[in-house]
Amino acid sequence: MSSDEATSPEQEESIVAETEAQETEVSDVESEAGTESEEGTAEDVSIEQLQAQLAAAQAKVQDQQDSVLRSQAEMQNVRRRAERDVENAHKFALEKFATDLLPVVDTLERALQSVADAESESGVESTREGVELTLKMLSDTLTKHGVVQVDPVGEPFNPEFHQAMSMQPNPDMEPNTVMAVLQKGYTLSGRLARPAMVIVSKA
Repeated sequence: MSSDEATSPEQEESIVAETEAQETEVSDVESEAGTESEEGTAEDVSIEQLQAQLAAAQAKVQDQQDSVLRSQAEMQNVRRRAERDVENAHKFALEKFATDLLPVVDTLERALQSVADAESESGVESTREGVELTLKMLSDTLTKHGVVQVDPVGEPFNPEFHQAMSMQPNPDMEPNTVMAVLQKGYTLSGRLARPAMVIVSKA
């Protein structure tokens, strides 16, 4: 071996030192890469946690909004029911009064019928006219307060407003038709106060 090719101890030490330095540098790079990878993983986990928390918060807000809407709807229903109750209280406040007056109307009508069946005399005629006037005034007053007479002769039988007292055959009428009214019925503001007592035709 020539003197040029021979390696001196100093050169060997230099080569070893350089090699160790390169290995150290590679190790540092790998260490930094590992650290960056760990930091990236931690960052990814943190984002996932934040997204989960955000989703939970949004769900909670939605639940609260739904609860508020339900409460508002319930309050509106309560208010409507209260308004309807007040309206019905005003509308039907005179129901007992009107019901108590109905027998008076019945009596006046029967009195008129009795007078009509009697012999015509001047005194009787005067009484009849007075009773007719009284009955008309009373009927007008009841109508003014929402009391409407139910007199369904010739109409189909309606169990909501009529009370069948008997059924009789009648070839001149369709079955289930009101033939006669024994006692007239009345409604108050559209609600039945007393059904009409009727005789109904049958086949």
